[in-house]
Amino acid sequence: MISSVVRLSELRIQNFKNVKNGVLNFNNRRKNYRAGILGLYGQNGSGKTALIDALQLLKYALCGKTVPAEMAEFIHVDAQYAALSYTFHITMPSGRYDAFYEFCIRKEEDAGEQNFDADIVREPQSRLVIFDEVLSYSFAGAGNQKGTEETIRKGPLIDTRTEKVFVPVSKYECLIGKDKSRAMDLLVAKKMSANTARSFIFSRELLNAVRKQQKIKERDTEFMRHLALLERLTLYGNYELFVINTANTGMISMNALPLAFKYAGKDSGAVGQMMLPLEDPALIPKEAVEIVEKVIRDMNIVLEQMVPGLRIGLKELGIQTLNNGKIGSRIQLISCKNSREIPLKHESEGIKKMISILQLLIVIYNQESITVAIDELDSGIFEYLLGEILRIISEKGKGQLIFTSHNLRPLETLDRGFIAFTTTNPVKRYIRMTNIKDNHNLRDFYFRDIVLGEQSEEIYEPTNNAEIALAFREAGEISGS
Repeated sequence: MISSVVRLSELRIQNFKNVKNGVLNFNNRRKNYRAGILGLYGQNGSGKTALIDALQLLKYALCGKTVPAEMAEFIHVDAQYAALSYTFHITMPSGRYDAFYEFCIRKEEDAGEQNFDADIVREPQSRLVIFDEVLSYSFAGAGNQKGTEETIRKGPLIDTRTEKVFVPVSKYECLIGKDKSRAMDLLVAKKMSANTARSFIFSRELLNAVRKQQKIKERDTEFMRHLALLERLTLYGNYELFVINTANTGMISMNALPLAFKYAGKDSGAVGQMMLPLEDPALIPKEAVEIVEKVIRDMNIVLEQMVPGLRIGLKELGIQTLNNGKIGSRIQLISCKNSREIPLKHESEGIKKMISILQLLIVIYNQESITVAIDELDSGIFEYLLGEILRIISEKGKGQLIFTSHNLRPLETLDRGFIAFTTTNPVKRYIRMTNIKDNHNLRDFYFRDIVLGEQSEEIYEPTNNAEIALAFREAGEISGS
């Protein structure tokens, strides 16, 4: 698995938030860059955050985790369900996969219950259900006999749109076998996955059932190819896909630092996200202190170059017993500039935002199999610095970065093949700019198109300055301002 690479290559969204239909291809079709970047731009409320939320939904699914009930509200108001489809390009020693994962979500409401003794009626609770899951793939790589090539056309591996556990039957028998009691257990697990808003394909129950077959089928090339795909996507979702939404920025405003990281040492590594309070010392498990120290040491190498003279550090303020009885450490993050140490909470929100994502940017620069999606990447970061960071990652990086932004500086520093735009048309929500020449400044071209509307779809819904001014005046008269 070490030499394998997963890259998200396309996303299709239907009836999700304000996107009735949208397709985004993440590949730069103009030039062959090693890094994969997609910056999405557009006016407020035009579908940028829907992209990030769709990737967050993917992470929940691949990790086999329960999708929060509030995401049921993301289904378009005029639709009964939303459909999402993800395409991956996967390179492994055995060959190349194009994997296609799709599913739908709908909202269901549990009936309200009444407590007759207390005469209290509980309001109906809504929940999200994942259904119609399908995982398909095509393959090109090593055949059964040494030195031979094998090509397999796109076909379903697991299709849950059936009363059975899944179809096709041939794939089911290859992965699970013919044991009837195992089939009954999986039918129960399928129902439980639906009731708990989890993916069935990437559920622990189904994956473990497949893994149990490995010992008796390790010489079965077809089985091992199917298993490798399932394991690789599971690994990707748990350890290589990171989604940073605006809730992170909100936590920073509340003096907490959401520190996302993926750290690999010589003997061990760590992946995850810690929420470190900045107002008061943070209490974290003793074993987590070493991880934070390594991540900070890694970040400081880059941070000093991005903000000259700035370093961050960690002070241990003593040990304390945690609620679970284990030993924890009280720590405080500090900022050191010009030989002066101050608590990190006194730094600007821009510095805190940069620190919270910096370690992931380092991983993107150095590792191919990593996807990081960040909503409002530009929030609080100086626009010139933002443009230069993205230029460096695009030209010399290896991983995949997907971001939304309102800052237009990256339009001048990134190849235009890395940029997409939202439109005012909900049934064709995402486009790439056309009719752009190599000597055009994409930022200026974008402004021009806002005014002239020369693309196939309108990218900005015009506003009337006089009407806005009148609205300010009327609002002031009502409030007595």
